[in-house]
Amino acid sequence: MPAPRGAAAHTTKADSSAAVDEFLAGLEHPMKAEVVTLRSLVLGVDPSVREGIKWNAPSYRTTEYFATTHLRSKVGVGLVLHLGAKARALPPGGLQLADPDGLLRWLAPDRAVVELRSGVELEERRPALHALLAQWILYV
Repeated sequence: MPAPRGAAAHTTKADSSAAVDEFLAGLEHPMKAEVVTLRSLVLGVDPSVREGIKWNAPSYRTTEYFATTHLRSKVGVGLVLHLGAKARALPPGGLQLADPDGLLRWLAPDRAVVELRSGVELEERRPALHALLAQWILYV
């Protein structure tokens, strides 16, 4: 059974949209436009999603951080999906996610990455990624 969602007490300067704005203003990345688009997509998944800078990249949370922008992807830009900084018990049977487009590349039972090669691919996969993120946050 997924964990209940709610507001977390993330109160440092880094746990804010202002920190992400500042980070992005100084970001030099060949796919900066896609990073900004990805930000908008993740924040639009659910009203409970908030952002901050974690692990030196824009990251997203509900009760805990669940996604971090993968700025060092060899193929473009990515999003690492996780269940927070600390290991936690998984539900029986693990994470049950519908991924009909095969977006996820599993790194561990509780972590996966989505890699996007271009802005065109990001736009094409936007609905599938949105649906996938909506499922993922149910476990955070």
